Amino acid sequence: CHMTAMMRSSGINAEYGGEQLEKRVKKICDGLGARIYPCNEKASKRHEVRDQVTVRLSEIEDIIAQTVEYRTRQLNDMSMEIRGWIVKIKKWRAIYYTMSKFSVNEAHTGFLAEGWIRVSDIEEVRQALVRGAKTAGCAVMPILNRVGTSAVPPTFHYTNKLTHGYQVIIDAYGIASYQEINPAIFTVVTFPFLFGIMFGDMAHGLFLFLFGLYFVWKENYFEPRKQLMDEIVFMLYHGRYIVLMMGLFASYSGILYNEIYSKGFDIFGSSWRMPNDTTVYTSDDTVTLDPKYDYSDPYFYGIDPMWIMSDNLLTFMNSYKMKMAVILGLCQMTFGLFLSLINYKYFGKTLDIWFTFVPQLIFLQCIIGYMCFLIFYKWLFIDAGRDQPSIMLAMIDMFLSFGSDIEESDLIYEGQKYIQMILVVVALVMVPIMFAAKPLIEAYGKSQDTAEYEALSYDSDDDEMVQRERHEAQARLDMWVHQAIHTIEFCLGVISNTASYLRLWALSLAHSELSTVLWDMTLYYGFSSLDWDKGGFVLLFLVWAFWAVLTVTILLCMEGLSAFLHALRLHWVEFQNKFYGGDGFKFLPFSFSLILENEENLEEISNI
Repeated sequence: CHMTAMMRSSGINAEYGGEQLEKRVKKICDGLGARIYPCNEKASKRHEVRDQVTVRLSEIEDIIAQTVEYRTRQLNDMSMEIRGWIVKIKKWRAIYYTMSKFSVNEAHTGFLAEGWIRVSDIEEVRQALVRGAKTAGCAVMPILNRVGTSAVPPTFHYTNKLTHGYQVIIDAYGIASYQEINPAIFTVVTFPFLFGIMFGDMAHGLFLFLFGLYFVWKENYFEPRKQLMDEIVFMLYHGRYIVLMMGLFASYSGILYNEIYSKGFDIFGSSWRMPNDTTVYTSDDTVTLDPKYDYSDPYFYGIDPMWIMSDNLLTFMNSYKMKMAVILGLCQMTFGLFLSLINYKYFGKTLDIWFTFVPQLIFLQCIIGYMCFLIFYKWLFIDAGRDQPSIMLAMIDMFLSFGSDIEESDLIYEGQKYIQMILVVVALVMVPIMFAAKPLIEAYGKSQDTAEYEALSYDSDDDEMVQRERHEAQARLDMWVHQAIHTIEFCLGVISNTASYLRLWALSLAHSELSTVLWDMTLYYGFSSLDWDKGGFVLLFLVWAFWAVLTVTILLCMEGLSAFLHALRLHWVEFQNKFYGGDGFKFLPFSFSLILENEENLEEISNI
């Protein structure tokens, strides 16, 4: 007799004779946990069992195949509807999560909910509640009432396709407090303008403009596919109007600088003319033109094309762009201070108007405003033929050599010494006013209120009075520290913020010089070595391709990103810190579209 023992995937065929051996083999199999299958001694019986097993295996395989096919069909059908199921589940989850925050009324017949609604949408919300109640067959109609509260409301800004990107930039700095001035209104113009000042080239700006215009033109194509976009493409698409306007202002600045690929172009002719003499000049000669005699009317627009061919172009553009950067910086910082005046007037902060805005404005104009005055005075009234006094030296001596006589060669206008002394004294007087006036007046007002309170509550508990005095002392200390920090920050910021605006000059100069280097090292070499007989056109094409790649990667991408970040810095730090607090929180209404875009916002939306 023999039997087969299956251990895992291995089979053992055991043969034995006699009952004693059979018992021992079975004990061994039981001890090892093997499964025993009887094996008939006759071959015909074994073949019959094998055929039966084969048939059963075939049937099982058919069942499995049919099951897999059925499951595949079901999954395919479900895949067509799973997106809708997910959307429904997210909506249900959001609805029940929000309703869990409702409270039950005293009669346990309905729910009470409080939330923020835009005043302009109250009637629309009321009608929507009525429609929902009628659709659901409710016997009691919902009631919508305005409830008074001392809580600070959230902030909501209406935006469109053009302003949305700029609002995102401002919100990244901080959400405006309720009814605070929104800087995005002005950033729509000032941001691309400052970018264009740093990225001024007509051709490079045109490429950016066309790139943004392509996204604007293809909005209907990209909008349904924005969730499938790469992260970089997604950001570019959402900022398409910013790119469009940055390219437009960069082209405008390029025309102002008279630059296209760092080369000049002659549209209106030149206001310079050659000297009226009989000298014959060659291409290698250098001619010195005196603006007193060889310059006619001012050039029609921007930089005269004659400067592009001059040897002192870099010196001239350095001076021009540096002064322009300081003037633009003063204009934007002054504008920011006047926006703070509007905030103070709206919120009824009279002390801040007289002891924060006024001294800050006077301090800024006494230093940076005076420097801009010297720039314009030098442009308009200083003869080009005389030694040019240094404005930077005049500003340094204004503080370090206070009251000293000014040498004739450094004198810009008559009475300069006395005017500068007055401005320095006035600026220094503004510092203690900014620091001490507001805390002293507020402390005096609180002391009067405290005296009246003590007279009316003479029988109050001593411990309560001690705690109140400690709280008031801590509040006064915090007020002085806060005012000291802001005073120091503003006084130092007048100098540092003005110096920060010099990045307009630095990046514009770097962009122009880098473009010049790429042209001289690539295309100029290709044009100068062109030889049609020896296949020079091939070399020219290769050089052009190399120049084009460097232009796109370095000048358009890297320089464009650098100018964008610097423009962002100028708005966040130098402009907005003059008036913008950004201490509010955003109004996020219950919206299925917001929930489906980002489910993580569910709790934040529901809390609103």
